[in-house]
Amino acid sequence: MIEEKTTQALEKVLKDTRPQQAEAFLRDHEDRMVTGDRPFADHFRSVLRKKKIRQQEVFLAADLSESYGYKLISEEKHTVNRDTILRLCLGGHFELGETQRALKLYGMAPLYSRVPRDAVIMIAINAGTYEIADVDELLIQNGQTPLSRTE
Repeated sequence: MIEEKTTQALEKVLKDTRPQQAEAFLRDHEDRMVTGDRPFADHFRSVLRKKKIRQQEVFLAADLSESYGYKLISEEKHTVNRDTILRLCLGGHFELGETQRALKLYGMAPLYSRVPRDAVIMIAINAGTYEIADVDELLIQNGQTPLSRTE
């Protein structure tokens, strides 16, 4: 998980950074900072471009309407349903680090390995299992609730 190591490394540097060094810190680590008006949208679209996946394909795989999906990705609409963001990430074939970052940028808790349901989802993602039906089946097989389908 490169993203976590990067965040941890930045936090270590910040621990020893004095207030008068803040400007230099921001300048030196500009490429690692979350900037822009819509960081989730920027991250999400960047991952899709890298993977050459169209947004329409993501919405279809996530079982979300295009209009709702576009509004979520553009941050025009907001959901409090973490499963909806997970479904978008699965539809976009996001790796674990990409998924964790998307959740954080959206303002949601990242997947946590000590939570059984999250652990099963992490296992699926790490195995390259992105089909929601397959993830749901794995969740059910392990006594966990499947990803919710509500918008």
